Amino acid sequence: MMARRPYGTRSGLHAAAREEWLSLANEDWLEAFGHHPQIGDRASLAKRFPETAHLSANEQSGVNKAADATLSALASENAAYKEKFGHIFIVCASGQTAEQMLAKLRARITNDPATEIRIAAGEQAKITELRLDRLGDG
Repeated sequence: MMARRPYGTRSGLHAAAREEWLSLANEDWLEAFGHHPQIGDRASLAKRFPETAHLSANEQSGVNKAADATLSALASENAAYKEKFGHIFIVCASGQTAEQMLAKLRARITNDPATEIRIAAGEQAKITELRLDRLGDG
């Protein structure tokens, strides 16, 4: 990304970031996924990721008003997802309710691993765009 500067436009930056990200190997994506907090796991968020906790907290704000039953379902189904795929559920949570994220988790857990890692990588690309925008606004 550094070698490709300057970008000139926000859309140019987004395109370069997406191209670089999607050119990586599955192992690279898995490494990046390992640095994300699990959806709904606010307790470990601040402890594990103090430098970026505010970003993830804002992105996951849809869980703040969730019912206990929804949060419990997220926790148990996140565990089932991780057991099946070997990584946490990645979703661009910005603007979504806990119920919407839970529905996406339930739909995606039926995927095969090859399909799911590509979907998760696409969701990570969306998260990256949001964070790049926040850096530019700061």
